[in-house]
Amino acid sequence: MSRREGSPFTGVASIALKEAADHLTSARMHLSMLLVLLTALGSVYAAIGQLKETVSEDPFLFLRLLTTAQEPLPSFVAFLAFLLPLVAIALGFDAINGEYNRRTMSRILSQPIYRDALLAGKYLGALLIIGICLVTLFLLVTGMGILLLGLPPSGEEILRAFAFLLIALVYAGVWLAAAILFSAVFRAPTTSALAALTLWLVLTVFWSIVTPIAARAFVPDDPLDPETTVRQLEAAKAIGRLSPNTLFGEMTLAILNPATRTLGLLFLRDLDLAVVGSPLPFGQSLVLVWPHFASMIAALLVVFTIAYVVFQRQEIRA
Repeated sequence: MSRREGSPFTGVASIALKEAADHLTSARMHLSMLLVLLTALGSVYAAIGQLKETVSEDPFLFLRLLTTAQEPLPSFVAFLAFLLPLVAIALGFDAINGEYNRRTMSRILSQPIYRDALLAGKYLGALLIIGICLVTLFLLVTGMGILLLGLPPSGEEILRAFAFLLIALVYAGVWLAAAILFSAVFRAPTTSALAALTLWLVLTVFWSIVTPIAARAFVPDDPLDPETTVRQLEAAKAIGRLSPNTLFGEMTLAILNPATRTLGLLFLRDLDLAVVGSPLPFGQSLVLVWPHFASMIAALLVVFTIAYVVFQRQEIRA
């Protein structure tokens, strides 16, 4: 077996830019972002209407713009948590099998380019588009807040908002990696899309139902042990964090709500030295979310590595 010559990632930038250009002109991307734009701006407009009726002396009023919900619309953050995976799946469900079905895979790999560069380029191209859309959406929300509330965000609010954008990008990256994995596993794009959507439904919609059942299975009820309930709650927390949606929700809670002091179970003894309602400094909030962020990065790398191995072991036929 001959050794490969040159870097396996030669051409990644070219493929990423080509993929990004294709996504920008695709109808599915336009429809997906139109859905995100309309729903997100609708939730922000409703939040602005509610914030105008509250006291405006809140030092983090701009952050409340992102987290305030008004019936029947959820908050801007809740909309992104629900819709970002769908956008990522829409961009990645046919990344690999689409090339097979168009009979262009062997033609692409006949060029001086390795599979490593092809897979990485497709992933980075789609992630670049998601990043551009997130920044654009954030600028629109910021503009609406300044125009309708008449209050620009403070320096710390901007830092927290950009930290939130980074978290949202990694969150979308996990689902993009999962969509590309299913695209490599299944040859039919409809099957890969259905598999990705099934995983999204399980981890987003049904996971909150599964976690308490699983926690009781790991920690059976014991009426003689008063700590059983606490251990069950801790087990449910740990199992719930296997879902990217749970990690994203807890991280955004800590970043966008500076009064959040813990992401675990809160006991009365934890409040002895705490001033209830006092905001944490931005650095302390980062320390609070760092384990969650590292876990999400690890999930992204694991899923992408599995997709990489699957794609490397596939036979390319003309």
